[in-house]
Amino acid sequence: MIGSGHGAGTASHTAPMSEINTTPLVDVMLVLLVIFIITAPLLTHAVKIDLPQASSQPLPEKPEVISVSIDADGKMYWNDTPMVDGELAVKLQQISKQDPQPELHIRADKETRYQILAEVMADAQNAGVTKLGFVSEPGQGKN
Repeated sequence: MIGSGHGAGTASHTAPMSEINTTPLVDVMLVLLVIFIITAPLLTHAVKIDLPQASSQPLPEKPEVISVSIDADGKMYWNDTPMVDGELAVKLQQISKQDPQPELHIRADKETRYQILAEVMADAQNAGVTKLGFVSEPGQGKN
Protein backbone atom coordinates (compact mmCIF):
# COMPACT_ATOMS: atom_id res chain seq x y z
CA MET A 1 0.00 0.00 0.00
CA ILE A 2 2.86 2.30 0.47
CA GLY A 3 3.65 2.75 -3.22
CA SER A 4 0.11 2.64 -4.63
CA GLY A 5 -0.62 6.39 -4.37
CA HIS A 6 -4.21 5.94 -3.22
CA GLY A 7 -3.57 6.60 0.44
CA ALA A 8 -4.84 9.60 2.41
CA GLY A 9 -1.38 11.08 2.94
CA THR A 10 -0.27 11.43 -0.70
CA ALA A 11 0.78 14.84 -1.99
CA SER A 12 -1.11 14.65 -5.32
CA HIS A 13 -4.54 14.99 -3.71
CA THR A 14 -3.68 17.80 -1.32
CA ALA A 15 -1.74 20.11 -3.68
CA PRO A 16 -3.73 23.02 -5.18
CA MET A 17 -4.37 23.08 -8.93
CA SER A 18 -1.86 25.45 -10.56
CA GLU A 19 -3.49 25.79 -14.01
CA ILE A 20 -6.41 28.10 -14.85
CA ASN A 21 -9.26 26.56 -16.75
CA THR A 22 -9.74 28.87 -19.77
CA THR A 23 -12.57 26.93 -21.42
CA PRO A 24 -15.38 29.05 -19.87
CA LEU A 25 -13.53 32.24 -20.88
CA VAL A 26 -13.25 31.09 -24.48
CA ASP A 27 -16.93 30.10 -24.52
CA VAL A 28 -18.02 33.53 -23.28
CA MET A 29 -15.77 35.30 -25.80
CA LEU A 30 -17.17 33.24 -28.70
CA VAL A 31 -20.75 34.02 -27.63
CA LEU A 32 -19.92 37.76 -27.45
CA LEU A 33 -18.26 37.60 -30.86
CA VAL A 34 -21.35 36.03 -32.41
CA ILE A 35 -23.58 38.66 -30.78
CA PHE A 36 -21.42 41.51 -32.11
CA ILE A 37 -21.30 39.99 -35.60
CA ILE A 38 -25.09 39.81 -35.68
CA THR A 39 -25.78 43.28 -34.21
CA ALA A 40 -23.07 45.30 -36.01
CA PRO A 41 -24.92 45.52 -39.36
CA LEU A 42 -28.06 46.70 -37.57
CA LEU A 43 -26.23 49.74 -36.18
CA THR A 44 -25.18 51.07 -39.59
CA HIS A 45 -28.69 51.86 -40.82
CA ALA A 46 -29.48 55.53 -40.45
CA VAL A 47 -32.83 57.21 -40.32
CA LYS A 48 -33.52 58.97 -43.59
CA ILE A 49 -34.71 62.52 -43.06
CA ASP A 50 -34.98 65.53 -45.34
CA LEU A 51 -33.00 68.33 -43.70
CA PRO A 52 -34.00 71.92 -44.35
CA GLN A 53 -31.67 74.11 -46.35
CA ALA A 54 -30.48 77.37 -44.81
CA SER A 55 -28.25 80.09 -46.12
CA SER A 56 -25.82 81.77 -43.77
CA GLN A 57 -23.47 84.69 -44.03
CA PRO A 58 -19.74 83.96 -44.12
CA LEU A 59 -17.83 84.95 -41.04
CA PRO A 60 -16.37 88.42 -41.38
CA GLU A 61 -12.65 88.63 -41.94
CA LYS A 62 -10.49 89.74 -39.07
CA PRO A 63 -9.64 93.37 -39.79
CA GLU A 64 -6.15 94.51 -40.55
CA VAL A 65 -4.20 96.10 -37.69
CA ILE A 66 -2.45 99.41 -38.34
CA SER A 67 0.13 100.47 -35.76
CA VAL A 68 0.88 104.15 -35.22
CA SER A 69 3.96 104.51 -33.01
CA ILE A 70 5.02 107.77 -31.40
CA ASP A 71 8.46 108.13 -29.85
CA ALA A 72 9.44 110.46 -27.00
CA ASP A 73 10.29 113.28 -29.43
CA GLY A 74 6.86 113.12 -31.07
CA LYS A 75 8.06 111.48 -34.31
CA MET A 76 5.36 109.19 -35.76
CA TYR A 77 5.68 105.82 -37.49
CA TRP A 78 3.02 104.05 -39.58
CA ASN A 79 3.63 100.30 -39.20
CA ASP A 80 7.28 101.09 -38.30
CA THR A 81 7.70 103.38 -41.35
CA PRO A 82 8.56 107.01 -40.50
CA MET A 83 5.96 109.63 -41.49
CA VAL A 84 6.27 113.31 -42.29
CA ASP A 85 3.96 116.01 -40.86
CA GLY A 86 0.45 115.93 -42.35
CA GLU A 87 0.80 112.41 -43.71
CA LEU A 88 -1.12 110.88 -40.78
CA ALA A 89 -4.40 112.64 -41.64
CA VAL A 90 -4.22 111.44 -45.27
CA LYS A 91 -3.57 107.84 -44.27
CA LEU A 92 -6.35 107.92 -41.68
CA GLN A 93 -8.78 109.13 -44.38
CA GLN A 94 -7.71 106.19 -46.58
CA ILE A 95 -8.21 103.51 -43.92
CA SER A 96 -11.57 104.93 -42.80
CA LYS A 97 -12.96 104.15 -46.27
CA GLN A 98 -11.84 100.50 -46.27
CA ASP A 99 -14.31 97.69 -45.58
CA PRO A 100 -13.78 96.16 -43.07
CA GLN A 101 -12.18 99.11 -41.42
CA PRO A 102 -8.72 98.33 -40.00
CA GLU A 103 -8.03 98.63 -36.29
CA LEU A 104 -5.76 101.52 -35.36
CA HIS A 105 -3.36 100.71 -32.53
CA ILE A 106 -1.53 103.65 -30.97
CA ARG A 107 1.79 102.86 -29.32
CA ALA A 108 3.33 105.85 -27.57
CA ASP A 109 6.46 106.27 -25.51
CA LYS A 110 5.74 107.05 -21.87
CA GLU A 111 7.54 110.38 -22.28
CA THR A 112 5.32 111.47 -25.21
CA ARG A 113 3.42 114.70 -24.59
CA TYR A 114 -0.32 114.31 -24.16
CA GLN A 115 -0.89 117.06 -26.75
CA ILE A 116 0.51 114.82 -29.50
CA LEU A 117 -1.71 111.89 -28.44
CA ALA A 118 -4.77 114.16 -28.35
CA GLU A 119 -4.00 115.39 -31.88
CA VAL A 120 -3.67 111.82 -33.19
CA MET A 121 -6.97 110.80 -31.59
CA ALA A 122 -8.69 113.93 -32.97
CA ASP A 123 -7.33 113.23 -36.47
CA ALA A 124 -8.60 109.64 -36.25
CA GLN A 125 -12.05 110.78 -35.11
CA ASN A 126 -12.26 113.46 -37.82
CA ALA A 127 -11.27 110.89 -40.45
CA GLY A 128 -14.03 108.51 -39.30
CA VAL A 129 -11.87 105.79 -37.75
CA THR A 130 -14.08 103.82 -35.35
CA LYS A 131 -11.68 101.16 -34.06
CA LEU A 132 -8.95 102.75 -31.98
CA GLY A 133 -6.88 101.23 -29.21
CA PHE A 134 -3.81 101.91 -27.09
CA VAL A 135 -1.02 99.36 -26.81
CA SER A 136 0.96 99.07 -23.61
CA GLU A 137 3.28 96.58 -22.02
CA PRO A 138 2.48 94.97 -18.69
CA GLY A 139 4.52 96.45 -15.87
CA GLN A 140 6.24 94.73 -12.98
CA GLY A 141 3.96 96.38 -10.42
CA LYS A 142 4.80 99.12 -7.94
CA ASN A 143 7.01 98.42 -4.98
